[in-house]
Amino acid sequence: MLKNKTLERLLRLLITLIGAGVGALGAALLVPLLSRLYPEVFGHLSMHISVYVVLCAAGALLLFLLSKIIIQRVMQLSSAVERRWSSMPTQQIVLATVGLIGGLMIAALTNQLVLSAGASLFTLSVSALIYVVLGTLGLQIGYRRYHESKRERRRFRLRSRKGEAIGDMLEDALTRYDDEDDDDADLPDAGPAAPCQSIPPKILDTSVIIDGRIFDIAKTGFIEGALVVPQFVLAELRHIADSGDGLRRARGRRGLDVLGKLQAELKGSVQVDETDYPDVAEVDVKLLKLCRDRDGVVVTNDYNLNKVAGVSGIRVLNINDLANAVKPMLMAGEELTVQVVREGKEPGQGVAYLDDGTMIVVDGGRRFVGESVTAVVTTVLQTSAGRMIFTKLKE
Repeated sequence: MLKNKTLERLLRLLITLIGAGVGALGAALLVPLLSRLYPEVFGHLSMHISVYVVLCAAGALLLFLLSKIIIQRVMQLSSAVERRWSSMPTQQIVLATVGLIGGLMIAALTNQLVLSAGASLFTLSVSALIYVVLGTLGLQIGYRRYHESKRERRRFRLRSRKGEAIGDMLEDALTRYDDEDDDDADLPDAGPAAPCQSIPPKILDTSVIIDGRIFDIAKTGFIEGALVVPQFVLAELRHIADSGDGLRRARGRRGLDVLGKLQAELKGSVQVDETDYPDVAEVDVKLLKLCRDRDGVVVTNDYNLNKVAGVSGIRVLNINDLANAVKPMLMAGEELTVQVVREGKEPGQGVAYLDDGTMIVVDGGRRFVGESVTAVVTTVLQTSAGRMIFTKLKE
């Protein structure tokens, strides 16, 4: 696969050659005129060659200088067209494509009459204009045909369910509504669909897949829409699963197992997005760019990614926030039986964990490392990064 910079150089070279071709075309039109007006100067072959060289070099230089802007504009236009077509129903795309093909076929037949007068700059210009006009007309007819068929189906359902009289009463209102909808569809950029019209995809990051709770949440049906796993997240998971570190390897394999369960349980709701950003190295940055391009929602339990996405204006579903919202709150004074697994940061402290991974700081539990103790809750601290419980040994 070509790298971005190599592809950009090739495109700039192509645009430069097009500029040279335009210069050559201009020279072909200009040389006969100059030879007729100034035969003593431009009547020689060397002058003809000079005009060709100067105009070709000027056209190539001009388009070379403008090539970056041209490439950026073309990429922006292609992205806008891709977003617009991706938001259209399949039936509408098919009808629009059929209309475009029909318009081009009619244009090809019409151009036979135009070109029968002989090939010239005028006839070629008229021929190109006919292709553009009839192709656009066919595209618009196919595009609007979808709305007309949708309107007819809606009228039929209304007449069959509510009867002829009620169908007639609602027909006028629906016609006005569809006409307004068609007017909006003619705007150059309709923007992303409203939330009530489509459900944004939920894009998973590496941490939430390894965590595993997303499988249980998705299975309950609380998350609507498609679950999207970017290709670069899969690559990172495979890299972790192949790590030489045993702990990292186990985490990576756990993430791959969770993905397998999601695909088996949710069938077609789990999608793999092949989009990549070769110019970006960090996976989190790629994830945010993908969410912005697809107008999606990040699903994560990574505290830093949560903050960066919030600052960037991207919606975030934090699994830890959800867990904190649905867990029963431990109150001060409640007793817990936990096993102290290691020493804490402060002198005399021990650290234990609940089954879900919540950390418990046991004041005075350092000497009981490896043993089970009964502790009394003193403080519960909940944040987007998780939950911490501070306790003291029961006297």
